[in-house]
Amino acid sequence: MTSAEDLEVRTAAGAVRGRAEDGLAVFRGIPFAEPPVGEARFQAPRPAKSWEGVREAYAFGPPPPQESGFQGRTAVLDAPTGDDWLTVNVWTPGPDPAARRPVMVWIYGGAYKLGHAGSPGYDAQHLARAGDVVVVTLNYRVGVEGFALLEGAPANRGLLDQVAALEWVRDNIAAFGGDPRQVTVFGESAGAGSVASLLAMPSARGLFGWAIAQSVPGTYFSAELARDIAAEIGKEAGAAPTAAALAEVDPLELPAAGERLSLRMREYDDRWGQVAPTVTPFSPVVDGEVLPCTPWEALAAGAGRDVELLVGHNRDEYRLHLAMAERLGKITEEQAAAALRMFAPGPDGERAYRAAFPDASPTELYERVQTDWLFNMPSQRLAEAQVVGGGRAHVYELTWPAPGLGGALGACHGLDIPLLFGTYEADLGGLLFMGAGVPPEAKALTARFQSAWTAFARGGDPGWPAYEVSSGRLTQVLDVEPAVRPYPEEVSRRLWEAYDFAALPLLK
Repeated sequence: MTSAEDLEVRTAAGAVRGRAEDGLAVFRGIPFAEPPVGEARFQAPRPAKSWEGVREAYAFGPPPPQESGFQGRTAVLDAPTGDDWLTVNVWTPGPDPAARRPVMVWIYGGAYKLGHAGSPGYDAQHLARAGDVVVVTLNYRVGVEGFALLEGAPANRGLLDQVAALEWVRDNIAAFGGDPRQVTVFGESAGAGSVASLLAMPSARGLFGWAIAQSVPGTYFSAELARDIAAEIGKEAGAAPTAAALAEVDPLELPAAGERLSLRMREYDDRWGQVAPTVTPFSPVVDGEVLPCTPWEALAAGAGRDVELLVGHNRDEYRLHLAMAERLGKITEEQAAAALRMFAPGPDGERAYRAAFPDASPTELYERVQTDWLFNMPSQRLAEAQVVGGGRAHVYELTWPAPGLGGALGACHGLDIPLLFGTYEADLGGLLFMGAGVPPEAKALTARFQSAWTAFARGGDPGWPAYEVSSGRLTQVLDVEPAVRPYPEEVSRRLWEAYDFAALPLLK
C-alpha cells in the first residue's frame, strides 16, 4: 500500500477507492444491493447496479430505518443520510488478490430492530490487524422493514439481505485480499440469531464454512404469531399489514409504530405468551420457505454438518437488561415468581429453579431464569444440535465481570463485543467500563478473544477441545484464569435437562 492506486479495487459492479489507515486498507459504504425503496420496498434485495468511474468508499452507508433508542446511532461517524442502506465495509491488511486471507463477516445485534455496521463499537481494525484477516461488516434491514411478516412481501427480508451480502463476499472479496472459500460469519445477540438462521437457510448454503454465534437469542416466531404482531403494528401505523399499504408510510416514520407497540406488549401476555415480556416484536419467522424450521431442528437434522460452529454465551446475560431498566436489586418476590412461571421449563420449573438456587434473592432468580431461557440454553443447545446432526462445535462461556459500575453488571449481555473488537469506550463499552478504565485483564481477554476467533476462522480450532457428549460437553471458560470444564455443572443439571430445544423454541 504505497500509492493511491493500491487502494483502488474493482468489484463486480465497479471500482472503489478506500483509504490507508494504520497499516490497513479500509473501504466503507460499498453497495451490495440496490436501495430497498420505491417498488423494491419490502422485497428481497436486488443486486447493486453498476457504476462508471471510481466510487469513493470513505464513509459508512446510512443506517437502515430504526427506532431512536439505539446506543451509538448519533455517533455513527460521518455516515450520510439516504436510502442506500444495504452496504458493506471491508478492513483488509492488503488488497492483494494473491493473499487469500481468511474472511470474517460480522452481523450486528440489536433485537432485530436496531443496528448499524458503522457504529464505533464494531470498528474492526484491531481484529483485522491482530489476526491478519479480512473483516467485512454489513447493514441489513431491521424492524418492520426487515422482519415484519407482511402480505405481498417475502418473510425475513433482513436475513435475505445478509445472504445477499455473503453473495457479494463470494463474488468480490478476492480482490480485497480475502479467500472466498474460507468465510466465517460471526455475530452477537440478534446477530447470533441471524448466524443460527443462516445455518438453517437453503439460500445460504455454501456461502460460508465457519460460524460463530455469540449469545444466541432463543426467539423464533411461528407465521401465525408473526402475522398477529404485524397486524398490531399496522394498527399503530394506521395501515393494513401489507407491503402495499405500509409502503405508503415514510420509511423513517414507520419504526415509530414498532416502538409504540413495544411499549405496550405486556397487554398481550395472554395472546403472545413468552414473547410479550421481551418487548421485542421482531424475530426471524419460521415461514417454511426462507426459514424452513428452527436452527435447532435444522442442525439436528444435519444442516450444519459441513460448517464448523463456535457458540457461547455470557454468564449473566440478563443483568444488562435489569440495569438499563434501573431494576437491579428491586425485583419483588411476586415478580420473581411470575418470571419463573413464565420462563422456567416444564410444569415443575419454578420449584426446580428454587431448589437449584436455594439462597438466591428474587432479583437473582428473576435474572437467572431469563438469562437461561433467552440466551444461555439456546446457545448451548445449538451446539448440542450441531453435534447430534453430525457436525462439529466448540463452546465457550464468558464469566469475567465488566468493571463498570463497581462490577454490578457482571458478565452481562454485550460484554463480549468491546472485548472482541477492542473498542472499550465505544457504544455499550462506555457503560461496561464506565469509571474503571481498561484494566489489564480486559486487554488480556481481548488478546484471547481475537486469537481464538481468528484461529477458528483460519482452521476451525479456537484452542480448546470440541464439544462432545461423550467427553462431558467440554466448555471453555473465558476469565482472568481460563479453564475448560464439563457443562452443565451439577447444580444446574436438572435445569439443563428440562430445556429440550430439539423442537424449540418456536413461539406461537
